[in-house]
Amino acid sequence: MTGLAIDYTTLLPALLPVAGLVLVLVADLVNPRLRRVPYAVAALAALGAAVATVPGLVLGGGTTRETFCLTGRTAASASAPTVDGLPQVCLWQADALGSTLQLAAAVSAVVCIALAWPRTRRRRPPDSTREPVEAVLLLAALAGTIVVAASRDVGTWLVALELATLPVIALVALSGRRSAVAGATQLLVTSLVSFALLVLGVALWFAATGSPFLTPDAALSSGGAFSAASGAPTSVVFPSVSGGVVALATVLVVAGVGFKLSLVPFHAWTPTAYAGSSVPVATFLATVSKIAALAALLVVLRAVAALGTPALVSIALLASLSMTLGNVMALRQDDVVRLLAWSTVAQAGWVVLPLVSISALGVSASATYLLTYVVATLVAFAVVAVTLRDQPGEGRSIAAYEGLWQRSPWRAGALALALTSLAGLPPGIIGLVGKITALRPVVAEGWVWLAVVAAVNAVIGVAVYLRWLRAVITAPDVVAGAGTEGAAPAPVAVARRRPVMVAGLVLASAVLVVVSVQPDLLLRLLG
Repeated sequence: MTGLAIDYTTLLPALLPVAGLVLVLVADLVNPRLRRVPYAVAALAALGAAVATVPGLVLGGGTTRETFCLTGRTAASASAPTVDGLPQVCLWQADALGSTLQLAAAVSAVVCIALAWPRTRRRRPPDSTREPVEAVLLLAALAGTIVVAASRDVGTWLVALELATLPVIALVALSGRRSAVAGATQLLVTSLVSFALLVLGVALWFAATGSPFLTPDAALSSGGAFSAASGAPTSVVFPSVSGGVVALATVLVVAGVGFKLSLVPFHAWTPTAYAGSSVPVATFLATVSKIAALAALLVVLRAVAALGTPALVSIALLASLSMTLGNVMALRQDDVVRLLAWSTVAQAGWVVLPLVSISALGVSASATYLLTYVVATLVAFAVVAVTLRDQPGEGRSIAAYEGLWQRSPWRAGALALALTSLAGLPPGIIGLVGKITALRPVVAEGWVWLAVVAAVNAVIGVAVYLRWLRAVITAPDVVAGAGTEGAAPAPVAVARRRPVMVAGLVLASAVLVVVSVQPDLLLRLLG
């Protein structure tokens, strides 16, 4: 006998993007020549998803919002909670940490939609379908990200993670440029390899635990078989080796998610895909996609943390290699989008750094650093997008930002706060808090060499971001003869109207200012 309980209010963060996706398709069917309606519907759906996560943000003390709860023999587990004497397991569990990741994904999607907003009100040509397709793909990827953060069964977890990935591949290729197709191809190939590793990891998990659920109860079941009288499935692997199989499954999941997080040596697609994409799509790749990847990884690591698993050397190696290679390559970039791509590789190392401690401390520290990186990167990409709108074809070079503080002080201030946050320097206090938080589990586990590598890379990272910041606060060179008598003044570019894009930059900057002034707010949100 099995019962299924569904609470639709708990599912709202995922249902609203899906509803928005359907509305975009219907609106395009009714009037296929509208340009801004698909983006407006997508933005409202993402905002609604962000609001729907609020009830989960106030949860504490291990409390979760649950739905899709199975009661009966199919939910059997030796230590699972019971309802009316029958074991129960819930396929959807959103606690404070999961809800915060969902909120970050929704807000990031809103900013990306604002950056992608069409320039004019003119109707699009009859043969153009870019706007509704882009809006649908963005909402589909957002829905996958929200679901994967709360999924607790291997089927939903795998499908949601791929739903968060595959639409982004199409978004990268959507522009049709040769560089975009190259980036999308690399991303597709690495995603296929990633999926293969994840499926193998899931298969080993099921073999070791005999359970399709990614929960601490399922992980604990790998330590031995339950009695037949309990009605629980027994492990199909001998108890003496089940723990080792779970550890191997965890390593494979880390490798599979490493492709999506841009960890070395799974990073090769990152600079190509970022450079070939439009700036809004690159922003989505750097923020929402990274939230989906870490959320998927944390679901597994929070389950195996119940086993008291020792620190994984593989995570330490991935973190140190990613930080080092990402920073060294970022130092060589003059294209700001490629710089931010290599910055993503380096920051991914910092994101997984605390996970050498597979514990509640490591998980919360990793989530804290990810959100710090996401907010700062959102602002940096938004400034790049606005600059490219003002200086088409020129705003991708560091030289284009020389004297930005003179031309646009507020934009320069936003970029300066973002870069100092990524570097971990004042006034970007949240970046410093994030780095300290990430190092705490490393020191607690006694990884001295890893802490030294992280400290060295923190110094190199300062050089990476100050190189860009120096151009922002440096006055441009005066052109020879410009000041001679009778010389005509240099023409001044007139910025195009871009109120929605500016609103996206303002939203991202406001969030960064708030968490920089009150960094403890972010820590409280994560429970």
